[in-house]
Amino acid sequence: MIRQLASTVVLLLVVLAVFWAMRAGWRARTQKSTALVPRLPVRPVELGALRAGPVEAVYVSTTRAGDWLDRVTAEGLGVRSPAQVSVHDAGVLITRQGAPDLFVPAAALRGAAAAPGMAGKVVGGDGLVVLTWQADPQDPRGLDTGLRPRRAADRTRLFDALTTLTTGQAPAQEENS
Repeated sequence: MIRQLASTVVLLLVVLAVFWAMRAGWRARTQKSTALVPRLPVRPVELGALRAGPVEAVYVSTTRAGDWLDRVTAEGLGVRSPAQVSVHDAGVLITRQGAPDLFVPAAALRGAAAAPGMAGKVVGGDGLVVLTWQADPQDPRGLDTGLRPRRAADRTRLFDALTTLTTGQAPAQEENS
């Protein structure tokens, strides 16, 4: 009986130590990534014409551009959440549940690509839409934000709208779905 109690106490202490280490790691990562994203871009009052959306998606994560394992956790960017994404002339609005919304201004957007995964989600194929953008003009590397649209057709619409936004083209047609 005493051995069982001692084993239980040791196991509980190990579990608590693991949780403490995870929390300390998350805090350290947040502190490090705050230098990259001191604050989120402010959403303008007028977003301009709607190019695509709203699209139901999962906000996967934001990482350093090109390093899909280096998650950025500052300003709530490390929190995976259900989202709605809309592309406007002014930029991309990602409205998230349980986390701060993210607005990526068109001027900060550097590109969009399809990817099989990133920190927090691997789907295979080209299931994610990844936005490359700059939160800080002094950071030439930038950030990647991954989105997983719920429907394949939405992935194509979203990607096409992002592509026209990054190249400065007018949308083929305004979407209101």
